[in-house]
Amino acid sequence: MRKYYFILLLSFIFKTAIAQTPPTDLADRLKALEDNLRFTDQALTKNIDDLLWYQKLGDIAIIDKVRYASKPPHVVKNPTGQGANNPVVIPAYTFVPKKFSSSKKLPLMVLIHGGIHGDFNTFNAHIVKELIDQGYIVIAPEYRGSTGYGSAFYRQIDYGDYENDDVLAGKRWAVENMPQVDAERVGIMGWSHGGMITLMNIFDHPEDYRVAYAGVPVSDLIARMGYKTQSYRNEFAATTHLGKDASENVAEYRRRSPMWNAHKLKTPLLVHTNTNDEDVNVLEVEGLINALKAHGKKFDYKIYQDAPGGHIFNRIDTKLARESREEIYRFMAPQLSPPNPVK
Repeated sequence: MRKYYFILLLSFIFKTAIAQTPPTDLADRLKALEDNLRFTDQALTKNIDDLLWYQKLGDIAIIDKVRYASKPPHVVKNPTGQGANNPVVIPAYTFVPKKFSSSKKLPLMVLIHGGIHGDFNTFNAHIVKELIDQGYIVIAPEYRGSTGYGSAFYRQIDYGDYENDDVLAGKRWAVENMPQVDAERVGIMGWSHGGMITLMNIFDHPEDYRVAYAGVPVSDLIARMGYKTQSYRNEFAATTHLGKDASENVAEYRRRSPMWNAHKLKTPLLVHTNTNDEDVNVLEVEGLINALKAHGKKFDYKIYQDAPGGHIFNRIDTKLARESREEIYRFMAPQLSPPNPVK
């Protein structure tokens, strides 16, 4: 039966692709079909995962999915077209602890997913649970380029720039629209690409956040282009990303890199990295650490030595990972005063 429905789904997608594609050559039609299959699969995966949130955390949290407006698209093909400069609408998850629903005010944690085209999914459920148990309200923005919302949203990606504003807009939406949020107790945290967005948010908008955590953060796009593959560099040079490679526009790559903005730090900050990280090479984060030190900034950091798990070493379910996350929570608690802090 499942196989039958899958065949029907493929047939529907194929007919849709053919109907929506101008009668050009076969390669164009196959590419359209491939795109339809990919984005349909992403949407189905997202819808299933959304249901899992309620199964995993529905007993301890009031869960919602909201939408708010951010900046218009960074690249507009037809600027004079109808609605071309409308703000991009950003989805976001919100979690309110049921245990503390009677409290007058609670701290807010802005939790940012990683991945160039990633999404906020139930891989993060244990982290959200730990935050809820402490008494944090959580908002998790699905900034432009996130997966699961169709091709147009996916291609709105603006790596290192407007996506930062999407997260800031989510924070400000929560402060304005969630009555329990204490505007004076807002933290921000993320790993990898989410760590990069965390850093750029506190560098550019220190007044909005009391404390921050950046785990294995992408820190220097210029260095990153040097040790990644040519296909990775090509992705950044595409018109849907930065439009040029690093050799053609060094200044823009610097502008979007936390390491080159380290002089702006005013917010209490904790940084973690791992020497065997297979994604964000430790040299990137060491560069950030050295830049912060060179500018005389006060911050905390820890370089883990070959911690099991590599890039996700403190997001998994090991004893070391739990201890590392507890270190994060203890660092943030004095600034945010959650009702049930980690001891």
